[in-house]
Amino acid sequence: MRHMRRGDFAAAWAVSDRLIRERAGAPAEHLPRHQQWVWDGRPLAGKRVLVRCYHGLGDTLQFIRYARPLHTTAAEVVVWAQPALLPLLATVEGIDRLLPLHDGPPDVDHDADVEVMELAHVFRTTVETIPADVPYLHAKPARIERDGRLHVGIVWRAGDWDERRSIPAALLEPLADLPDVRLHVLQRGPALARMPRGVGIESGSDDVMAAAGVMRALDLVVTVDSMPAHLAGALGVPVWTLLHADADWRWMEGRGDSPWYPTMRLFRQPAPGDWPSVIARVRRELRALAAAARNDSGR
Repeated sequence: MRHMRRGDFAAAWAVSDRLIRERAGAPAEHLPRHQQWVWDGRPLAGKRVLVRCYHGLGDTLQFIRYARPLHTTAAEVVVWAQPALLPLLATVEGIDRLLPLHDGPPDVDHDADVEVMELAHVFRTTVETIPADVPYLHAKPARIERDGRLHVGIVWRAGDWDERRSIPAALLEPLADLPDVRLHVLQRGPALARMPRGVGIESGSDDVMAAAGVMRALDLVVTVDSMPAHLAGALGVPVWTLLHADADWRWMEGRGDSPWYPTMRLFRQPAPGDWPSVIARVRRELRALAAAARNDSGR
């Protein structure tokens, strides 16, 4: 993780190679799926490869980009993924078969296994060689009423496993009074009940394909580090991802951009817990972006 945060992927793969050798033949099925190792280090060329999606929805969306390069060398690429993602993953180039993930064994013949997040290791990815052509997910834009304002989707709460990623809903209120910005609430789940009055209109959906269509129709998505960040980035939608001070390894250190997603900007807490300064910066930049859009439309 330390090497990945620093962008030294080659050093990270050296550690991973050693771990593969040390655990050779050791069972992992007794572990929770997101902790299991799957790939045994052997080449996947010419094999019928089963790609297991054992982590979160956002992890699958981030690393499914490797289906296309995998397809150029494997005999067949079968993706065993979360059922909610299957309609969207059907738009990804390089997947021969899609199967719904379940708790039992996979119902498909295959020669080799790999977890989707292990594919970066398989391909010895570096910061310079990340497959970053977007969009690699595709959805038809939803129909929204255009009124001359900047239409911005917003997500403030991530999953419960790391509360530091989420922003208290009340802190969003400074974003609601920008006259040239129309906020679209993409947040789902119980956090919707704590949405401050007047912050925006509810435009999200529990259907991932429908949510993707809404994002395609927006000018920008502003979100915490959660699945919507990966969805917007993979769709090629402009996205501002708001990060706590000790952000996940995939965002690396000290960067304002992401080599994983060309349309993404990163807004980091300057100190642990300092969301107000992040929101203040987002407000300033939203105002500037809306003013630029207004000027462009007036020419």
